[in-house]
This record gives sequence, structure tokens and C-alpha cells, in this order.
Amino acid sequence: MLSSSSRRCKEDVGEGKEKRRVQLTHVSDTGSAHMVSISEKPVTSRIATAACTVRFSNKTAVSLIRENQMKKGDVLGVARIAGIMAAKRTADLIPLCHPIAISHVTIDLGPGGKGDTIQIRATVACDGKTGVEMEAMTAASTAALTVYDMCKAVDKGMVIDGVRVVLKDGGKSGRWERD
Repeated sequence: MLSSSSRRCKEDVGEGKEKRRVQLTHVSDTGSAHMVSISEKPVTSRIATAACTVRFSNKTAVSLIRENQMKKGDVLGVARIAGIMAAKRTADLIPLCHPIAISHVTIDLGPGGKGDTIQIRATVACDGKTGVEMEAMTAASTAALTVYDMCKAVDKGMVIDGVRVVLKDGGKSGRWERD
């Protein structure tokens, strides 16, 4: 187990000429947590997409969602708004995130192919000095939690699965997509 007094984690990764030194950016040389300085970074267009799935234990909830018959109302509409709100408040929730002037948030939600899931994708964009991956994951997670909250009376066996970044573009490292 790591303690808050652990030294900065540095590790060599890769093979041969591709080998490089990586380290945790939010840990100082003395091992304390700190906010990374972005003062010297240039402003670039940045975008990130995160995805997750709400898995139901049966198809009843998804049927009710499709027919807009859930007692609490429009599940997908409320979850979309919750995701947008969460993206805007990420810096209030994740201690070392920078407040970011987000220029756009899109939350796509809908039933999955087998009829027992809701698929969620959150895309966040900005022109800034740091990426928006945390905002996208916060948006997707919060949308999923909202679906859970609105459907728990019908299905207590729901599971939120696979919160992950699927696309990141902009900044020094450029474009990255999950296979």
C-alpha cells in the first residue's frame, strides 16, 4: 500500500529505443500531492470522450425507459442534464483538477443492442492548457449514477460498468483512441 509520504513514482516503460521514463505528475519530489502547473503550456483545442454502461438484471427497466414510463420521469433526459452539470463541476469534485472553461459537452445515452443496458458516451471540448478527460469521465459517471438513481425502484441489481476514456485529442501528446 502507498502512503502519502511515498516518493514520486518513476518507472521505465517500453522497449529498446521506445523506452522512456514515466512518473506521476501530481506527486512532488517529496511525495506530497500537488496541482500540476499549466502556466507554461500553450492553449490548444482539446476534446475527450468517455464511455460507460449501465447493466440491468432484466429488460424491464430499459422497456420503461424507452416508453418514458419511469415513475421519476424522463430518465435519459435527466441523466443527460446531470452529465452536463457534472462536467462543469469536475474541479469541485476532483481535488487536483484545474477549473476549465468548457466550450461544449455532449452526452449520448441509449439502450444497448440486447435491451438490458443503457450505453453512455460523454464528449467534452475546450480551448485550454489542459485536457478534459476528467470532465468527460465525470460526466459519463454522473449520467450513469442518475440512470441508477431513477431506476433503482425497478431494478436493484443494476451495475455501472467500464468507465473509461475512449478518445483524447489536443495538447502535446496529440490524438489517442482506445482500440
